[in-house]
Amino acid sequence: MLTKMKLKKGDTVIVNTGAEKGKKGTILDIDRKTGKVTVKDINVRTKHVKARKQGQESGIIKVEGPIYASKVSYFCDKCGKGVRLGVKVNEDGTKSRYCKSCNEMK
Repeated sequence: MLTKMKLKKGDTVIVNTGAEKGKKGTILDIDRKTGKVTVKDINVRTKHVKARKQGQESGIIKVEGPIYASKVSYFCDKCGKGVRLGVKVNEDGTKSRYCKSCNEMK
């Protein structure tokens, strides 16, 4: 089942819960099947990579791991905090997102 979420790739979000609480980052990837998002510099893990081809380097690299989308919220620049998003249908039929706190269009 695909999870419906109002967040998009490139949005600035703030983490609500967990060890990374209060940190901000941009969304790199969204997985609607599992309901998770990957945020830049959040939930960073070490990954041991083995060289697969001749000349390719092996080593330990840092990789962002996915976290549940319910643990992050959209960061509104005008409000300066994490907010909920709403969707309005414009006169021409297109949809646009807005901040539910200050009603600013996103």
